[in-house]
Amino acid sequence: MDVVSDAITAVRAGRPVTNRLRIDGGWCVRLDPYEGAGFHVVLAGTCWLLPDGGAPVTLRPGDAVLLPHGAGHVLADAPRDPAALARAVPFDALPDPPPAPAGQDADPVELLCGKYRLDRSRTHPLLTELPDVVHLPDDDGHHPELRAAVGLLAREVEQSGPGSCAAVPSLLDLLLVYMIRAWTTGPAGRATGRWPAALADPVVTEALRLLHTDPALPWTADRLAARAGVSRATLGRRFTALVGRPPMAYLTWWRMTLAATALRTADTPLESVARDVGYGSPYALSHAFRRAFGTTPGRYRAARRPAPA
Repeated sequence: MDVVSDAITAVRAGRPVTNRLRIDGGWCVRLDPYEGAGFHVVLAGTCWLLPDGGAPVTLRPGDAVLLPHGAGHVLADAPRDPAALARAVPFDALPDPPPAPAGQDADPVELLCGKYRLDRSRTHPLLTELPDVVHLPDDDGHHPELRAAVGLLAREVEQSGPGSCAAVPSLLDLLLVYMIRAWTTGPAGRATGRWPAALADPVVTEALRLLHTDPALPWTADRLAARAGVSRATLGRRFTALVGRPPMAYLTWWRMTLAATALRTADTPLESVARDVGYGSPYALSHAFRRAFGTTPGRYRAARRPAPA
């Protein structure tokens, strides 16, 4: 088990979607804020991403950009003034591109665009601290696994061969992992984020691995410190400085997140949910759950369950 995988699993909801676009000539399209995360990958050509309230970003061939908080933005062939941005065509209404005029060279832009549905009720702090725009330029030799996933996904979306219905969602999940990994291990993440430093600290990483591997164990601060190979004081100081809360407080938070995920996604009996996240009885879980969410597990499950079709 690892923190990045668990953080993504805890917030994912439904199936991601993607499509491949080819746009010619002058164009400007608007994507409204979205309750999830969006991404774009430039397969050919150059375009601009103009985030709401943020600085323009030039996107070149091979660049990937993740919008982890679903920020509204515009994609365009060139920077635009506010009046032009207000007239941007909604992305979902984007018409088929007209053919280039005879004798005029076309400058098409090919994009791979997609969205992930996320439940933000218990977003992991690793994901919370991601910036509104994570730009991953196609620097020579950097993030080869991300480039490989982009290439596979682009081919599956374009060709739609046997098994594509299974391959595309799996590749989209892989792409999300690789984009987040690229930020946490890259210079931007290390310079601005607390969690990249936490994941680079061997003591904190080991403590996180232990808690995520078996959150139901009867952990204490002393037991966790001994397993991590340091004193309780050392672990508490390093863990709190990098994670933002003491080890046992993080464990309680993570147990509640796991319980909420189980209640939201399955009909597992409350007794089993309690046992899986380290509580001796449904009553003990309900008491902790009410403190965290302000409601009982049963009411939370009923409110989060999709309405019948």
